Amino acid sequence: MHTPTWLLPFAHRNDFLFTPSPRDFIVEEIPLYAWAGEGEHLIVRVRKKELTTWEMLDILSSHLGIRRREIGYAGLKDKHAMTIQYLSLPAIYETALGRFAHPQIKILSITRHTNKLRIGHLKGNRFSLRFKKVLGIQQAKLDSVLDWIGANGVPNYFGYQRFGRDGENWREGQAIVEGRRKVRDRKMREFLIGAYQSYLFNNWLSRRIEISRLLDGFSEAEAEQIAGLPTGTLSDTVKQKHFFKILRGDVIMHYPHGRIFHADTVEDEAAKFALKDRAPTGLIPGKKAKKAEGEAREIEAEFDASIAEDGSRRYAWIFPTEITRKYLPEKAHYELGFFLPKGSYATNVVDLLRGMAGQEEG
Repeated sequence: MHTPTWLLPFAHRNDFLFTPSPRDFIVEEIPLYAWAGEGEHLIVRVRKKELTTWEMLDILSSHLGIRRREIGYAGLKDKHAMTIQYLSLPAIYETALGRFAHPQIKILSITRHTNKLRIGHLKGNRFSLRFKKVLGIQQAKLDSVLDWIGANGVPNYFGYQRFGRDGENWREGQAIVEGRRKVRDRKMREFLIGAYQSYLFNNWLSRRIEISRLLDGFSEAEAEQIAGLPTGTLSDTVKQKHFFKILRGDVIMHYPHGRIFHADTVEDEAAKFALKDRAPTGLIPGKKAKKAEGEAREIEAEFDASIAEDGSRRYAWIFPTEITRKYLPEKAHYELGFFLPKGSYATNVVDLLRGMAGQEEG
């Protein structure tokens, strides 16, 4: 993991340690709805460690003698963690599943349901993390930043997992979009193009956050000049309560879900954003995606691309909930828990803590 560009001014020396591992990083999937308890599909609650979701599916499909696509899942989970998630299988495999055993996969429960799980069929994820080498002064810093996060939320960057081991998958996606590379495998092609879409979104979000940061120390006119924006772009932003500033023409979405619409009255939308009733969104470039208008579109257009696949909107800002914390001074450990809506990454919270409270990953 790395500190996003906009957080670098906050970074300090390495005062405590977080290394994702099954002992120190736990992810639990929260279902979108209750299971029916009957039906032609099995809902399998599984716990895995040091495996990607794809690797787990390959192991299960090999054991059961079925195609991987017969196994349904709601989301992909981290490899370097202890993760608990739900899978679906045709009920005819219940007996074979009862004979399954693997050192990195444990079946926790099985119930019945009426339909196969699909991507996105989850409410969100509960994260539990353990930071080490946390001294007293660092505890106070972490508590302070967590208070800020609880009140203000965090930026909704795509996590490093989207970009591959070397972080360069987006370049291959860009080459496909621009016709400089061909990939026959449909899923791989979609994955690489998705990395490019994620890269564009992350860069747009960094740009908007940098503009918001300028408004902490400069007038609207000064910030426009420094950022190279046309006069009037940042009108009615300094007085907004939230750190992340809404611009005219931004695409807004009710939070944590709901309809999307353009921000015509910036003052009203900013006030409701501060109350966590709605949040601005960024563009995932592609077909059918709603575009921003006006001043917001002028900035967004720099990070748009002509992509044949479907696009969408993604929350620019999210609000962690159910935040818990516990400090163990005898071990110098800091235990943190929180819930995030689906599609969001724990790294956004970790990066903010690392940047604002003084940690760089060891």
